[in-house]
Amino acid sequence: MRWKHFIMMVIAWIVEIALTYWIATMFSVRFIEVMFFTGVAFMLGTFYFSSSGGAMSRLYASQVSAQTGIIHERERFQVKLGPMFKASFIFFLIGLVFFILLVTGIIPPQSM
Repeated sequence: MRWKHFIMMVIAWIVEIALTYWIATMFSVRFIEVMFFTGVAFMLGTFYFSSSGGAMSRLYASQVSAQTGIIHERERFQVKLGPMFKASFIFFLIGLVFFILLVTGIIPPQSM
């Protein structure tokens, strides 16, 4: 793995952890209780914005086609899974493990 990708993954984890911590403090719950749900949101958001679909992508492809006269393949769906998606997926998996441990009762509920 290149250093640039590793640094991008670390920055993504820092942002995900900071936002998850902020959400956990806003709702007065534990960090690990929110981690699965924010992991799903980060992973789906990263997947959506890293894929070749979407209205903005089609708009830019149409503009380039109009300016250059070269018709691009707009109908083919491509996913570019970069370091941001990998970081989000790892964060999701860790959150999934904690969620399963919470639901099964291995991690006890928070005492007040």
